[in-house]
Amino acid sequence: MLMKRERASLCVIDIQERLLPVMHQGDHVLNASLKLIEAARRLSIPVLCSEQYPKGLGPSVAPLAAALTEVEIFAKTHFSCADEPLITEALSRSRRRQLVLCGVEAHVCVLQSALGFQAAGYEVFVVGDAISSRSPDSVQAAKARLLQAGISVVTLEMVVFEWLGQAGTPEFKDLRGLIS
Repeated sequence: MLMKRERASLCVIDIQERLLPVMHQGDHVLNASLKLIEAARRLSIPVLCSEQYPKGLGPSVAPLAAALTEVEIFAKTHFSCADEPLITEALSRSRRRQLVLCGVEAHVCVLQSALGFQAAGYEVFVVGDAISSRSPDSVQAAKARLLQAGISVVTLEMVVFEWLGQAGTPEFKDLRGLIS
């Protein structure tokens, strides 16, 4: 199945002050996530962002927080975003049944969110080049488990091109700089 912009929401998971610095290639994950947010904004795709126990792990990192509004950021204590009532209510209100996930940690919050949303009937896509953990081995284990569960692991370029659907449009011209 293809990702469709009119059916999609973007969920950015736990890219926070005390987590990102210890992630393998954390800067790459942040940059890819910011590109996903920018593409979602330009294509009118809803964005939400989780923060795992922000009292202890800090808020979202500054560049991410600057790209979001307060109503798009949700504090959570469950590892899975799918278990947080405020997040699931926001997604239900959007009436969109595809979820594109990125963030950290791949083998904990991203994995559990993906599995939880899939169990709730969402079509889930995890952006493989926009997730990380402290160890690359944990990322590989998460990707293997996602694939085994039937969840699509995609790339940033796949997401943007599928959301666009075709070249030659004003949106394509506007967004091609994000992926070149």
